Amino acid sequence: MIAKEKDSNSPDAVAARIKQAGERANQEAEARRAGEQLHPLPPERGGPKGPEPTRYGDWEKKGLISDF
Repeated sequence: MIAKEKDSNSPDAVAARIKQAGERANQEAEARRAGEQLHPLPPERGGPKGPEPTRYGDWEKKGLISDF
């Protein structure tokens, strides 16, 4: 019985259990992603043209700059 515990704690056995756990996690994640339905967002109305201003820190509308 002690020999069995020693084998289950060997580096190879631990690595195999970690690999199996990783494969199970990947399978679960793929199943979750397959079940998700993407809902496309409607186009924004009246929003800024060009790059998103919050990303670039530039709040400009018709030549006027505002700071929030």
